[in-house]
Amino acid sequence: MSLTAAVSGCLVFLLSVSVIQGQNDWRMTYPSTQVCGLKRSTVNIRCVYTFPSKIKDLDTKVKETIWFTKGTDIEPVDLKTDSEYSGRVQYSSNNNDCTLTIRDLRESDSAEYKFRFITNQPGGKVTGKPGVTLSVTDLQVEVTRPQHILYPSWANLHCQSSCPLPAPTSYIWYQNGQKIKEDRSPHYANYIYYSPDSFSCAISGYEDFPSPPVCEFTFSLSLT
Repeated sequence: MSLTAAVSGCLVFLLSVSVIQGQNDWRMTYPSTQVCGLKRSTVNIRCVYTFPSKIKDLDTKVKETIWFTKGTDIEPVDLKTDSEYSGRVQYSSNNNDCTLTIRDLRESDSAEYKFRFITNQPGGKVTGKPGVTLSVTDLQVEVTRPQHILYPSWANLHCQSSCPLPAPTSYIWYQNGQKIKEDRSPHYANYIYYSPDSFSCAISGYEDFPSPPVCEFTFSLSLT
């Protein structure tokens, strides 16, 4: 499964590098600079870059591509060599596509990611900045109860995250691990009587990454 970064407008960076000709041909595009990923899932951080095909009769060739969060723009720490990302990252191998894939997302992956490519041209080392900010979130179930004497067992459940995930086709609700409802709305409301039942939610297509179960449904009725 792949939780793909939502595109919320196209941001283009015109990059200045130390070459004499063809500066306007150096270009990098991040379709989105704010990405929300679901914990334990996979996210794609989209990126496209272009460069002049030739400068002063020297054909341009890309020698190295790097994604990084640590180090400096001049001396970055490649994610592929960072032990915290070992075996979890992949860079696109398609021409001019610099998309970064991170699997098994962790909360510690929340950071600003920058792409850098190095060519054979003199001074042809380019870093796209500002980078893309990734926020890793977990689904949570929020429970509210109306303060009404006639409906003490009525509960409103809301499936939420701390950052805006790509718009899901539907939300799935589970009771004791069994699917009970699938709907476009993130809300679920019903009479929930005192019981050890648990409720959790997930996003359609990412059922392997549900919210932690909520098991707090003790209702009391006070008469005064």
